[in-house]
Amino acid sequence: MTTNEWFDKMSHERVMIVGDVMTDNYMWGNVTRISPEAPVPVVSVTKRERRLGGAANVALNIESMGAMPIICSVLGDDDNGKDFLQIMYRNNMDRRGIVTSDNRMTTVKSRVIGNNAHIVRVDEENTHPLSTIEEDHLLERIGRTIKAMPVNAIIFQDYDKGCITPRIIEEVTTIANRKKILTTVDPKHRNFAAFKNVSLFKPNLKELREGLNIEIDESSDDSMIKDLTKASTILHENQNIDIVLITLSSRGMYACDFRQGEPRAILTPSCAHAVSDVSGAGDTVISVITLALAAGMDLEQAVRFANTAGGIVCGQVGVVPIERDRLANAL
Repeated sequence: MTTNEWFDKMSHERVMIVGDVMTDNYMWGNVTRISPEAPVPVVSVTKRERRLGGAANVALNIESMGAMPIICSVLGDDDNGKDFLQIMYRNNMDRRGIVTSDNRMTTVKSRVIGNNAHIVRVDEENTHPLSTIEEDHLLERIGRTIKAMPVNAIIFQDYDKGCITPRIIEEVTTIANRKKILTTVDPKHRNFAAFKNVSLFKPNLKELREGLNIEIDESSDDSMIKDLTKASTILHENQNIDIVLITLSSRGMYACDFRQGEPRAILTPSCAHAVSDVSGAGDTVISVITLALAAGMDLEQAVRFANTAGGIVCGQVGVVPIERDRLANAL
């Protein structure tokens, strides 16, 4: 199939995203001097933006590829939560999976960018796990949504902000496996070992080291592949994971496929030529590879699609979704 034929096939997929959502605030401006009060730059703000972030940026990536995202998450019952829902409304995004709670605050990340350089980020957030009642409400929304419409894939997008808990993982994965729905994971440290019986698990190299408490020899590709295959095998044996995909920053991506029994390793070099900002690149990678696998693409080609997409967004400032036409041209 051609690239455009694959894109057309992906556009028919419905993807549920379960995880931590947030609002990304941006203040853009110019730096012309250092503050007399402290050795820090003074940014004269020329533009402000509010964007969907976290798991919601995954949804934007899914949407920009022409497919349908369904976000399932918990917001605070606060002004930032209302703003988040308003941005979803402006983007014509399905809001049936959103739960609000007066026991949480909506996560907001505010970034100051001067002369196209990321200067500072300020976070406002709660990171405690969902309460039992909040879990009940979120699971009820997820179950009701899956009953109401066919879902082709579920992405767990974990930012360690508390929305994903072991109970959420276990119950959603059980439903997905019973209905033969593809499950993919972008993990963080807290729940690293809780993700079991999933289709694809995508840590970066730092998350892999911390999650398994191991070292990876990066002195050569052969040494690195050997260690990554050992680590992937541990994940497969301990957590029953079919595919392990490890993002390696400037060295590209490594994938290990266990679906045929013996591990099959794939190393794909990076295609990011000029890195301006890596923010959001992981969101893009998990979005594109999930859509590709849900559409029936073989793993090697799916990794190439995701690797190319991640390289493109690394060349842009701020958290931005992949543009379908730009990805098509790059491929």
